[in-house]
Amino acid sequence: MATLRELKDRTGLSLAALAARTPYSKSAWHRYLTGTKRPPRSAVEALSRLAGADPVAVLALWAAAENPPAPVPPPRREKGRPRRRLPLWVLALLGTAAAVAAAVTVAGRQGAPAPAGQGLVAVPHCHARSCQGELPDASVCARDAQTRSTVTGAGYDVRLRWSPTCGTAWSEVRVRSAQAREVSVRAGQDVLSARYPADDATGIASPMLAVPSALGVEACAAVGGRLACTGLDVEPAAPE
Repeated sequence: MATLRELKDRTGLSLAALAARTPYSKSAWHRYLTGTKRPPRSAVEALSRLAGADPVAVLALWAAAENPPAPVPPPRREKGRPRRRLPLWVLALLGTAAAVAAAVTVAGRQGAPAPAGQGLVAVPHCHARSCQGELPDASVCARDAQTRSTVTGAGYDVRLRWSPTCGTAWSEVRVRSAQAREVSVRAGQDVLSARYPADDATGIASPMLAVPSALGVEACAAVGGRLACTGLDVEPAAPE
């Protein structure tokens, strides 16, 4: 089955290694991957997690395969040419292999925007308190994020970001030259921060705080010994 084979290739594991890391034997994985036997839900979920893919997207397609659409009448075959019949669940999954491939690709890229039509990929794997402490670029929370407040410093901008889907807020800093930086977010007594060296060109965000709205949240960044903060109910602090 194309989808499971792609997930298996992403893990870089052999069948024996898959068997060692899951409750399923090497021969069972061989049957699942060749399409001779329908894989159980737990096997699909286990392989998705080993591959670093969003199991929600893959499991949705796995469940849809139980009730495949009515098959289109096949074209007339030439005489004397044998026709191989595949199980309906294999046909259903093969028909959506392209969509799953796109979902797996996007799930493996941090901070990548969801392509049009890939609604399944946009399902967050966390919400509110379960997102606390995670980086937004490693989840789908960044995809619907809104910039609620901004302050401009000397060589960088600080933004307060909020995701209505995930119910989280965080701070981002955009530097205009390579500099070490510390990004933090505060709501009441909750404070989370992250430090990035000058040679890290991708680290821009603090961890996420679980908040019902961006009101009362303060986003700060320290770059080159200068601090700038912004928030919806605080006066932006000018850089030192």
